[in-house]
Amino acid sequence: MVLLPYAPSSVAVARQRLSTDLQDLGVFDAAIDDAVLVVSELLSNALRHAHPLPSGMVKVAWLRSGDRIEVAVSDGGAATEPRAGRPTLSSLGGRGLGIVEYVAESWGVRHDGEMTTVWAILSAPNGNGSMNGHVAALREAG
Repeated sequence: MVLLPYAPSSVAVARQRLSTDLQDLGVFDAAIDDAVLVVSELLSNALRHAHPLPSGMVKVAWLRSGDRIEVAVSDGGAATEPRAGRPTLSSLGGRGLGIVEYVAESWGVRHDGEMTTVWAILSAPNGNGSMNGHVAALREAG
């Protein structure tokens, strides 16, 4: 769990920390990419549509259990409930939770007083040294 400033720069920080943590746990690279994408979308939505927590921050958390990971972003809530939009082809935005809905096994919203948490559960299997090992070997080879 990390508390981050209510600022666009926090998206890159959250992506890097999650990616590093999942790499250290041996999670398969494609699953890391999915988790990082989902965190990016959830955090971007919080920054665009919600208020910060009373501390002026947002909370990003993840928990791996077996071959699953739950990622979550908590903020100070908004006037509307987070939901997947159905933008037109020419819309410039509104796809974030649709992407989350597509990539995640499930997602939802929890409320705890003034805090709103949007969460998603994704598959996060270990690379078991197979693909991740090949990628690491290729990187070392240059």
